[in-house]
Amino acid sequence: MRVHIVTLFPEYFRGPFDCGPTRVACERGLLAPAFVNPRDFTSDPHRTVDDYPFGGGAGMVLRPEPLCRAIDSVRGPGSHVVLLSARGRRFDHQHATRLQHLEHLVLVCGRYKDVDERVRASAVDEELSVGDFILAGGEAAAVVVVEALARLLPGAVEHPESVATDSFSNSLLDAPWYTRPREFRGRSVPEVLLSGDHAAVARWRREQALRLTARRRPELLRDETLSAAELALVRQELAKENHDGQEDQV
Repeated sequence: MRVHIVTLFPEYFRGPFDCGPTRVACERGLLAPAFVNPRDFTSDPHRTVDDYPFGGGAGMVLRPEPLCRAIDSVRGPGSHVVLLSARGRRFDHQHATRLQHLEHLVLVCGRYKDVDERVRASAVDEELSVGDFILAGGEAAAVVVVEALARLLPGAVEHPESVATDSFSNSLLDAPWYTRPREFRGRSVPEVLLSGDHAAVARWRREQALRLTARRRPELLRDETLSAAELALVRQELAKENHDGQEDQV
């Protein structure tokens, strides 16, 4: 998978891409990130990429010419261009699963107040946001997107079966996990996990995932098929948390 990142700060990525699944994916030839700096596509001696907004207002706006030239320099017939923006749809596991199958992804990192709106209109296929907060630029968001994609690529994670049970992989938050020692700070590993009964362990993990999701992210349960017993369990958890009106979401 080829990934081009359009950024004013290519040096930002030296550390994040040198560790974890992203590094493994790059070393194994599964992922090929490259960087394009809009400053290389300016036409003035100062390599200016921003300017004051028409109509006034605080902040600077990224100019359309260098940004679009940078995008056009790497865009091909199979490219998909994503602008990382607070105005975009919330990036989630479903987006990562979809994007991982692309041949060529172009991630555009915004900066300053915003990018010129004509960049969106003429050079961008999609806008994504990593959360309801403002970053100094899209570089941190690009790291999030690339890492989420990298760990989904076959061969990037040592135990790929673990990816299939992560939070959000099946509309639920993941169940609690334990390892040695059996007791730590007065807390013991649940007996069912020591029983050797794989069916019982699976039922326990399913129940714990439902309880946790009901307490913390009940909206995720809308797309989950629940048995009558599971629905009763979820409603019980919602009642404990005293989430007014939350039961109607399930």
